[in-house]
Amino acid sequence: MIRRIRGMIDKFKRRERGNAVPSANEHEFCPRCDANLTLQKGYSNTLPYWVCKGCGEMLINPEVQADSDIAWFCDGCGQMLNIQEGFREDCGKWICKECGEENDIIPEEVYSSEEEYQIVQSNPYKGLTDDEKVELSQYQEEGPISGKDNVILVKDKETGELYVKKVLSVYRKSVYEYLRDHPVPHVSKIEKVYESTNCLILIEKFIPGSTVETLISGGPLPRQKAVDIAVKLCDVLNELHNLPTPIVHRDIKPSNIIVTPDGDICLIDLNVAKWYDPGRSDDTGYLGTMNYAAPEQAGYGIAASSTESDIYATGVLLNVMLTGKFPKEQLPEGVLQDIIRQCIDLDADRRPTASQLAAMLTDAS
Repeated sequence: MIRRIRGMIDKFKRRERGNAVPSANEHEFCPRCDANLTLQKGYSNTLPYWVCKGCGEMLINPEVQADSDIAWFCDGCGQMLNIQEGFREDCGKWICKECGEENDIIPEEVYSSEEEYQIVQSNPYKGLTDDEKVELSQYQEEGPISGKDNVILVKDKETGELYVKKVLSVYRKSVYEYLRDHPVPHVSKIEKVYESTNCLILIEKFIPGSTVETLISGGPLPRQKAVDIAVKLCDVLNELHNLPTPIVHRDIKPSNIIVTPDGDICLIDLNVAKWYDPGRSDDTGYLGTMNYAAPEQAGYGIAASSTESDIYATGVLLNVMLTGKFPKEQLPEGVLQDIIRQCIDLDADRRPTASQLAAMLTDAS
């Protein structure tokens, strides 16, 4: 939908400061909130329009020759169409002279303000089909999880079954679609995947239990429990890392591992996961969590993140479960120290695979 906003034509109120007459003392003010436009960063009275930083009102420059007080913007490049030679509101369609985009001109569909436009633009359901919106409406929101507004506990209105709805701005849709169609044991089960104009909306099966983050909030875990969690995590990573095209989770940390009431685990939150490409020498985006992310995830030009990056984070996780501290602060004693050192080796090629790490931990337990 083309961006069109009703603005205020009487853009400026001019006042003189003090007794000085020179134009340098002349200021321009918003006719709605009386804010001093001249002092707002980036403002110039040569601009075709200005959004007041005081009240958010769109102000159209009086010098813009327009048939009404509606500001029209190109869908393609965002340039103001009103100032393009020959533009008329009754033209039906207009080809932008800046980028060549064809825009539908429908005066009946106008935003009342810049604020309304921004609200519409940020709507997570924007761009979904009616059928998709109907499907999503069957899930009743119960409330946010872990204080995150974009992670919501929902209930199926028909079955009463609980799910988790996630609204993601960072994601790889293909990873979630693959996991929806090819579920991996002990990885959060994806039920539905919707992509709107603004985000990805997921419906995942709700996993009861406590995160490792919650479990260690009272202090380090017993040695055997920490090792058991790490071994089970290795089994999950082994599955992901040995898919036809491996998936790298890239965000192994205490809050992303749920320990269920029966002692099993589930790996969640794959919003920064990626397909492993051995041909890449660097990541296009540096994602992960500080202290858990491997050096190659931080953009040091060492290499692209890989399956070995998950092993690095697993070593850090094990250390935190055992000591309550990161490896750089404190390491456990004995054979587990040696294993963790191997996991966090700066040379990714020297780190064990998930299956090798599981075997090493099993032998050490």
